Amino acid sequence: MADLEEWMQNANDALSISLLSPTPSGLKSVAKFPPKFTYSIFGDDEKIFGYKDLKISLRFRANDMRPHLRTSHGEKLKPPPGSEEPTDVTAVLDEGGHLPKVAFSKGSDFENSSKQFSDTWTPPGTLHAAVNADDAQYEIWRGNLADPAIKQLNSRIQILVPLFIEGGSYIGQREDSSEIDLSDADRWTFFFLYKTEKSKEDPEKKLYVFVGYATVYRFYYYDRTAPKSSTKDDWELPQGDYDLSELPCRTRLSQFLILPPFQGKGNGVRLYKTIFEHYHKHPQTYEFTVENPSEAFDDLRDICDLSFLRTVPEFKALSLDTSVDIPKAGNVPPLILGHGTVESIRKKAKIAPRQFARVLEMHLMSRLSASVRPTLDLDAVVPSPKAGDKKEERLWKLLVKQRLYRHNRDVLSQIEPGERIEKLRETLTSVELEYARLLAAYDRVAKHSTAQSEMQSNGKRKLEEAESEQPSKKVKAEEE
Repeated sequence: MADLEEWMQNANDALSISLLSPTPSGLKSVAKFPPKFTYSIFGDDEKIFGYKDLKISLRFRANDMRPHLRTSHGEKLKPPPGSEEPTDVTAVLDEGGHLPKVAFSKGSDFENSSKQFSDTWTPPGTLHAAVNADDAQYEIWRGNLADPAIKQLNSRIQILVPLFIEGGSYIGQREDSSEIDLSDADRWTFFFLYKTEKSKEDPEKKLYVFVGYATVYRFYYYDRTAPKSSTKDDWELPQGDYDLSELPCRTRLSQFLILPPFQGKGNGVRLYKTIFEHYHKHPQTYEFTVENPSEAFDDLRDICDLSFLRTVPEFKALSLDTSVDIPKAGNVPPLILGHGTVESIRKKAKIAPRQFARVLEMHLMSRLSASVRPTLDLDAVVPSPKAGDKKEERLWKLLVKQRLYRHNRDVLSQIEPGERIEKLRETLTSVELEYARLLAAYDRVAKHSTAQSEMQSNGKRKLEEAESEQPSKKVKAEEE
């Protein structure tokens, strides 16, 4: 066993991913980075057997994301008959449907086609939004998976999902099969984020670098509260062709990925806000949800949703009702002033109930007096509570406990009342710390956005853009 251990190599270390921009003189490096996960491809232990100094290079053309796989290694194990053979890396990626066939072509084909690549290329789909940021100009393109060009791009980039999203899977793939079923392709919408720059050979032309993307799936939305359009017994389905895209739907954000070299630069916020704003204005969408978000994405979503809701006058007007008297026993009365409007505000915002409740709690916590508001700043000078501060704090805590109890009712009902109260108290403390952290992050983002707006309004940004276009400035490869 000890002898075989030296032939096991960590797949995360062996695999490297590169973005390369095509130029007439050849491929230019844009970024290089490792994967986060490889267990869904090479097994739970993320090990590759049978090699020493194995290197797996997965190269992508940075604009159209055409992939190319290249492997190399030092020694290769020659096992005796009947023993385990070295892992066939190419077969794993090919037969598992992780990469399209074009990824396994000759390296010379990949490189020669890149030299001849048209500099008039634009992403598939339609241009949805153009954004001027501090570091560059970005474009977001939108398209439907039923479009052959979108389908081709998806087949090229889908491997990035399991490599960077824990538990991520391919669109249309079942757990027990590598076969892809895209019979519902028309329900999938893609949003691609690209960084753009002017061509050095021709400033009138634009070059694209793939930054990340998101996928959205549309479910039929059945509104139980909607009145029946007809009570006739002879009602029938409409005759002829019917556009299913016109039906009411619940829109779900399924996959969301910003490549590592472009993280920490506001690109996630940029993409999420664009998608959310699109579906907020989309008349067929009744609710915008997210599928199994990670903790990092939850943070991004909370900050963006809070930022959006604070632009809604009805939401900003909500406050804790300090005139409420809390009974010692029995039902707790409504704790929010204007509580009757909360659900209508949520529906208008098209945010899912639990997410809306959390953001509302966060917002109301930020309005508490500094004397009682939870904070992560241990050195903060906290003033003494004034009359009513403690009551307002108690109202807020009761509001959060109500939601926590409803959400965890089944679990809490199985434990003793005393322990139940203690569990709620512990959970409330963790919620307070989480909200304090998120509100601090929100303030940082808000300050950065304000600074950016001021730079653009006073002309400094234009000066920086002009300087960056001078021929003496060299573009450095961004590596990780």
